[in-house]
Amino acid sequence: MAQSNDALWGGRFASGPDGALAALSKSTHFDWRLAQYDLKGTAAHLKALHAANYLSDEELSVLEKAVEELSKRVASGAFVPKADEEDVHAALERGLIEIAGAEIAGKVRAGRSRNDQIATLVRSFMLDAATEIENQLIGYLDALCSQAENHLGVAMPGRTHFQHAQPVLLSHHLLAHAWPQVRNLQRLENWRARTNYSPYGAGALAGNTLGLDPKLVAKELGFAGVTENSMDATSSRDLVAEFAFILSMISIDLSRFSEEIIAWATKEFSYIQLADQFSTGSSIMPQKKNPDIAELARGKAGRMIGNLSGLLATLKGLPLSYNRDLQEDKEPIFDSFDSLMLVLPAFTGMVATLTFNKERLEELAPQGFSLATDVAEWLVTQGVAFRDAHEITGELVRFCEVEGIELSMLSDEQLASVSKHLKPEVKKVLSVSGSIEARNGAGGTASSQVVEQLVQLRKIAPHGKS
Repeated sequence: MAQSNDALWGGRFASGPDGALAALSKSTHFDWRLAQYDLKGTAAHLKALHAANYLSDEELSVLEKAVEELSKRVASGAFVPKADEEDVHAALERGLIEIAGAEIAGKVRAGRSRNDQIATLVRSFMLDAATEIENQLIGYLDALCSQAENHLGVAMPGRTHFQHAQPVLLSHHLLAHAWPQVRNLQRLENWRARTNYSPYGAGALAGNTLGLDPKLVAKELGFAGVTENSMDATSSRDLVAEFAFILSMISIDLSRFSEEIIAWATKEFSYIQLADQFSTGSSIMPQKKNPDIAELARGKAGRMIGNLSGLLATLKGLPLSYNRDLQEDKEPIFDSFDSLMLVLPAFTGMVATLTFNKERLEELAPQGFSLATDVAEWLVTQGVAFRDAHEITGELVRFCEVEGIELSMLSDEQLASVSKHLKPEVKKVLSVSGSIEARNGAGGTASSQVVEQLVQLRKIAPHGKS
């Protein structure tokens, strides 16, 4: 028995596919979300067919109305793929035939292939998805900026190796989580410039012989232009992998902040209080308030890295041009996009509603001998070589550890007992505010520099975007 006429192929086959093959080939369970993009592509393709005189004015009108009607049916759920339909393209061709009739609708497939269709649909989906992600990221940046603005002047312990290092402003620390996402926005912008080209007209791999105008289709679909090489257009998915990478990077940057939030919310740190509406409890321990959003964001990052890794592994051994392996390009980015669109609104809400324990932060800011570097640098201003200043300050810290005191508690006599260079004047640098405000070079933690950061970030994320 020959292949069913509902399929987009089969004339040279004496029988239809085995059930196992059909089940493996089927993709409507995930590519159906591209149905509206497919219909937009078909509408543009109709204009190209008409411009090349393969459709009359009347046929064009009938088919355009059919596409419009089918789009409404898809949107309402009145039209869905059949269980035995291979992909979104086959299902939608059946829909056009049901509305416009086989004779007219049968002309639509001329001059295009599922290969250039799907390459175009995926690009269109990703471009729209990127816009949604950009909007969410701007809202997140707004939340970070608002918290930074609300806590200007609040000091906290800065850390390296997760140990006390030097005091910094809480605002400076929060904005350190903003700039990676700014770079991710820039990555999306740069990626968009490379992605905004239409593969339509590339055919299966070599273009078409019907004289259809790919530029016309690209313009209709809102692309900046047409891909340069038909084989590359249909068989390359580096732009999909790049998009998956950017989503992974966004999630990794959120995961880094998640790690801190989880620690900050513990009793030991007591830096923050999570808002009730953005935390959860325990089914057995009534006292618990858990940072589930941060934990889920951290977990989703691993999932998105897996999606990227799997996609890269799929692409690494594919010869030119199209291979069916490329069916595996869509589920990873659908999943990563969906995951990120779940994480970002919740994460933004969590950050926007954090309550900071300012007294606790400022109490801990000078602890762990975090002002030691200031002592060493003061010695340098007194003409002591930094190598010696480093050694002297290290000895001073060891003295404090033995005595069980902080640097700010040292008497003049104790300072002099460690080194003749440690004059009483050194005490003027043993303050958190002095340490912070002294670091007023570009990008430093001083208040003036934090305000400058906020000025720059507010150009990207105006007030009220969270």
